[in-house]
Amino acid sequence: MSKLLKSKIAEDYRKRLAGVSDALLVNVIGLNSGNTYSFRKELRSKNIQLLVVKSSLAQRATEGTALAKAFEGGDGSLAIVWGADDFVSLAKEIVELQKKPEFEKCQSRGGVMDGEKLSPEKVKEISKWPNRTGQISILLGQMLAPGARLLSQLSSPGGALASQIEKKSKEEAST
Repeated sequence: MSKLLKSKIAEDYRKRLAGVSDALLVNVIGLNSGNTYSFRKELRSKNIQLLVVKSSLAQRATEGTALAKAFEGGDGSLAIVWGADDFVSLAKEIVELQKKPEFEKCQSRGGVMDGEKLSPEKVKEISKWPNRTGQISILLGQMLAPGARLLSQLSSPGGALASQIEKKSKEEAST
């Protein structure tokens, strides 16, 4: 491949990956054309983008960006995936898809999150974290818990008193 062609491909990668700071690397070699089509279709339905790249050219294209660490020490062809609602959702989707028998040859090769290079094991660990929606619900629950606890403590003596009054009135009515 000529240097001119390599520079054109690297420039294309640079344009397509502009603004991407967190992504996963996936090995898609070994998937037949039908499975590749199905894999891409499932990713598109979840708002996840996939780009098959040559590692050395992608490394050249991402030089100086947050994605550069993902391609350090990589070789051969691989796919870079990004998108979804947040990075944890992306990791969850990729790990779930890899469990399907038709995509078993599609294996995670790591990635980059917040400028940190991730190993395939770390990607599986991240996929077990709560996603953005889950984290917001946990945070809201923690914020609302003290108020709910205070409300229950304030209303419980009144409820107990009302219960005692009702019990007494029923006793007096029956005698």
